[in-house]
Amino acid sequence: MAKKILIVGGGYAGFYTAWKLEKLLRAGEAEVTIVDPLPYMAYLPFLPEVASGSIEPRHAIVARRRHLKSTANIAGKVTGISHADKSVTITPNQGDAFDFSYDHIVITTGSVSRTFPIPGIAENAIGMKTIEEAVAVRDRLVGNFERAASLPKGSPERARLLTVTVVGGGFAGIETISELRSFATSLLRRYPEISFDETVFHLVEAMGRIMPEVTEQLADWVVADQTRRGVNIHLNTQLGSAVDGNIELSTGETFESDLIVWTAGVMPRPFLLGTDLPIGPRGHVIGSPELRITTEDGEALEGAWTAGDTSQTPDISSTPGPGGFCVPNAQHAVRQGRLLAKNIVADLRGEGVQQYNHKNMGAVAGLGVNTGVFKSGGSFTMKGYFAWLAHRFYHGLAIPTWERKWRVFGGWVGHFFLGRDIVNIEAVTEPRAIFEEFASRPKPKAD
Repeated sequence: MAKKILIVGGGYAGFYTAWKLEKLLRAGEAEVTIVDPLPYMAYLPFLPEVASGSIEPRHAIVARRRHLKSTANIAGKVTGISHADKSVTITPNQGDAFDFSYDHIVITTGSVSRTFPIPGIAENAIGMKTIEEAVAVRDRLVGNFERAASLPKGSPERARLLTVTVVGGGFAGIETISELRSFATSLLRRYPEISFDETVFHLVEAMGRIMPEVTEQLADWVVADQTRRGVNIHLNTQLGSAVDGNIELSTGETFESDLIVWTAGVMPRPFLLGTDLPIGPRGHVIGSPELRITTEDGEALEGAWTAGDTSQTPDISSTPGPGGFCVPNAQHAVRQGRLLAKNIVADLRGEGVQQYNHKNMGAVAGLGVNTGVFKSGGSFTMKGYFAWLAHRFYHGLAIPTWERKWRVFGGWVGHFFLGRDIVNIEAVTEPRAIFEEFASRPKPKAD
């Protein structure tokens, strides 16, 4: 009988695992099922450009049902795992929970924003981990420009609307603040009521430097470049409070900010702690270089695999990440997903599996239109316009499927001639509001 392969999570690692399995499996050899509450995989490196209007949101996501021809999709969440019984509990988006048996399980649930108990963050900040968050940030920024333009200059509310705060100085934070600053500068042409000096951008980073993935010299250049463009970068600074948008920093500085974006770290999904899978000290599923799930003693669990941000995978390369584990990024998730599919097929056929041993491809970041930084796996670095081109070329080719590549590159060409789209559709969050306002209602019955 065909083996049942269950993939929990349809993000990077899950999508690439299923995509590769479809190419490797023989007819009738296995049945592959993905469980995920969303019908698409989001290409996370594009989120800052989605937030800045440089990429159409739908172009940054890949519809699984379009590109996974033989994989079954279940819209829902795995809310319980009993690997001892090789069974999970699935709670669908609609309907009652049910049990699902499997022969092989793949844990690729990805990560979520990791926050700290800072007053006001949970109530006022927004993350940069989903396509919906990126769209909301874009609409909020444009909406704030629209609202501020109608307010008198010098008013506290106008200043609050035009102040943006990003917490976290890693790649996500730097790309987000840079893209938003670039977007805001371009918006000024459409809002002559607002001056450049009124738009205030703050980046708050607890460490003494930004972007640890690149050289210190390159990081210093980014700080200088973004400072020149109007970004206030606070290093060695912690966020103390954000209650009601009132920002308090550890340096004693205070200001009001309507848009607060949190990018200071990620963590595995907490539901894994309630399963019988071996979990590491930071909540990750314990994995091996072969991408098998193992006990703390290194004993592999039969039919259990993991990859991506949710896994604690040993980094056996020549340049291992912090703690000796693979860092949570797209490079690892994609390549691990592909190898994981090969190893599952090899295991099904009684063949040997391979270890995940990668070569560092370097790092590339976009810092707004026409500016970027690039670092190769060695010591070669590049900054400015050509680094920005490298960023777009690399990620434009890296997003899966040619259908999406054409949409992304086509959008960039369109923006080159037409500029970024500045339409604000904040009202989409309450699509029934206008209908409800004018909808006829039954007259009260007469007594």
